[in-house]
Amino acid sequence: MNLNLNHTLVTEFILQGFSEHPEYQLLLFSCFLSLYSVALTSNVLIILAITFNPGLHTPMYFFLFNLATMDIICTSSIMPKAMKGLLSDKNSISYGGCMAQLYFLTWSASSELLLLTVMAYDRYAAICHPLHYSTMMSKAFCSVLLAGVWMLCAFNTAIHTGLMMLLNFCGPNVITHFFCEVPPLLLLSCSSTYVNSVMIVLADAFYGILNFLMTIVSYVFIISSILKMQTSEGKQKAFSTCSSHLIVVCMYYSAVFYAYLSPVSSYSAEKSKLAGVLYTMLSPTLNPLIYTLRNKEVKAALRKLFPFFRN
Repeated sequence: MNLNLNHTLVTEFILQGFSEHPEYQLLLFSCFLSLYSVALTSNVLIILAITFNPGLHTPMYFFLFNLATMDIICTSSIMPKAMKGLLSDKNSISYGGCMAQLYFLTWSASSELLLLTVMAYDRYAAICHPLHYSTMMSKAFCSVLLAGVWMLCAFNTAIHTGLMMLLNFCGPNVITHFFCEVPPLLLLSCSSTYVNSVMIVLADAFYGILNFLMTIVSYVFIISSILKMQTSEGKQKAFSTCSSHLIVVCMYYSAVFYAYLSPVSSYSAEKSKLAGVLYTMLSPTLNPLIYTLRNKEVKAALRKLFPFFRN
């Protein structure tokens, strides 16, 4: 361990992972490999279906395309290293590798939260203002929304990662997690983490609470509009267009709230690992399945693009 330009004595971290349960290592590896394979394959299939089917070139599927992309980035920044660690006696990660993993995970996870809010607004425009939908969700406006999501989250993540790189890590260097995450890293720092903690609170307030409230408000208006519809057929059709998104929102926010809406000082390794599995593995796996299984247009596009889906 040598002093370097990042003001840290630690040149690598040890990811504790699930080493406290060695008897489950092989079983966990099999589960993680299955989840990663399904997540990667299903999200790639959704991207291909939307790309090559002109009928899916609408705002809703434009955002779904980007959600699938974020899912791939999120799970790919974690899963390969996590699976390697389950087969290794010593699961180490370099300082630079840890910072890179932290950046891509935080960027993709925060982008998904904003994207889910944008998708809720899209459903609000489609159901509550159907006659003005094409104007409200024009191609240019959708592009601006998406660019804002990617750039804002990239900037926010750069701040968090930059602040993390300013901290001193003198040892110990064991991260009580299976990937590099902000709370356990802050607990290892031998310098003041006050600024980092303040930024975490601000990020939680914006990405967690504010976005969740905006999504809830959108769905209050959506449900109100659905209940005012005259025919049961219209109600069923309107609800089917937003039910998949609502399921994904509830699932994702449950994991995020469980993991992050608590002070760093009350950090629990076991709780964080469980939440990490939920939003880095389970959500990217279930998201495309939920949207595909409950969406006739996506299933039709997949059957057209891949004949083996017809059976």
